[in-house]
Amino acid sequence: MTIYKDIITIEAGKRSGKPCIRGMRITVEDILRQIASGMTFDDIVEDFPELTHVDIRTALEFAAEQQQHIAYAA
Repeated sequence: MTIYKDIITIEAGKRSGKPCIRGMRITVEDILRQIASGMTFDDIVEDFPELTHVDIRTALEFAAEQQQHIAYAA
């Protein structure tokens, strides 16, 4: 099931239902952790040539959108 801009997909049997990139086994979380570790977009694409810069930007946008739905207690 594609749920976000034809790039983010969620499939029950793939990576425990986590949001993935275009049906691959690369999750939004994987991309976020790579960026958090200091990798650039080019570094990520070098490690995963099946990804594009658009995929990475969409993963970031998707993660930001998800934050709108989370309420934090003060």
